[in-house]
Amino acid sequence: MKKVKQFYSILLIIGLLVLSACGGGGNSTQSNTAPTTTSGEKEATAGESYTFKLTHITQTSHVWHKTAEKFGEELEKLSNGRMKLEIFPAGQLGQEQDMVSQMVNGTIDFGFITNAYMSSRNEALNAWFMPFLFNNLEEVKKARASETAKTMLGQMDEQGLVGLDFMFTSNHHLLMKAGAIKSANDFVGKKIRITGSPAIKDFWAAVGAVPTPMPLPEVYTSLQTGVIEGISIDTDAMKTEKFQEIAKDLTLTNQMAFPAVVVASKVNFEKLSAEDQGIVKEAMKKAIDWGIEEAIKNETANIEELKGMGVNVYELEDPASFEKVKGEVYSKYYSNPLIKQFIEENSAQ
Repeated sequence: MKKVKQFYSILLIIGLLVLSACGGGGNSTQSNTAPTTTSGEKEATAGESYTFKLTHITQTSHVWHKTAEKFGEELEKLSNGRMKLEIFPAGQLGQEQDMVSQMVNGTIDFGFITNAYMSSRNEALNAWFMPFLFNNLEEVKKARASETAKTMLGQMDEQGLVGLDFMFTSNHHLLMKAGAIKSANDFVGKKIRITGSPAIKDFWAAVGAVPTPMPLPEVYTSLQTGVIEGISIDTDAMKTEKFQEIAKDLTLTNQMAFPAVVVASKVNFEKLSAEDQGIVKEAMKKAIDWGIEEAIKNETANIEELKGMGVNVYELEDPASFEKVKGEVYSKYYSNPLIKQFIEENSAQ
């Protein structure tokens, strides 16, 4: 009996050794999660499938949302269907500070975050809001390609983000419940809704207005009830948010550009293989190139459409009245070398 037990013990040991030797030769299957290394970190692998999430604040009819849809189309095409995109528009995931937090912790992959919010986190981004720096969106498009703009995007790394690009809508104008804006003096004492950028606040305070920051979803009711008298707005957002229903006087002041900073979650982006990072960058560039051209085309079309809706459209009669304020704001921000360089590059246009 003792010999029989020894015989079976030997067979058991041989069987375990055979199984152990065969364990490293199995086939792996593709999943949405990259394989985990022994250190517990994700190891980037080409060929994985992903459903990315992107967030922004605008309505689905706005050019930023249409650009996000274009990004999704390009992702699917360039990845042969491995990459898809889920879009959360109109602030569905909270205010922009919440969106950024979700990207930093990896809950969300991409965001079109207004430069107004991002400039409160990175001073150099205030460069885009220097008053009357750009005459039109074509000039803004050229500035996007500058080394200075690329340096700004590189600084997003400090925020736990990857700066991919800048997206634009038309330059900002002034929509008032009543009355055209003829010169800088017409702003004195007026309650104007703005986005919360430091440079934007400085401009409106210098011109004598009462700058009133508030989230976009609160603007319609505030304009309706008289909490504010007017808004600094692009024509696309004005139309898609239906502000023309309660405010009828639009002056084409063209006082500043209004970008979105296109960013990715650093923690998620770095998990992608080099090949997949390249696909994401190419898809985003194609989408942004398309979106900017759409914004340029929309500018004239939007103004004509707004006229048809009963909006009174005026030209700014005395742009020279803003020169003093313009100089004051520029001087304040000259202390930042990147902003100074950006102003000097684009003042020459």
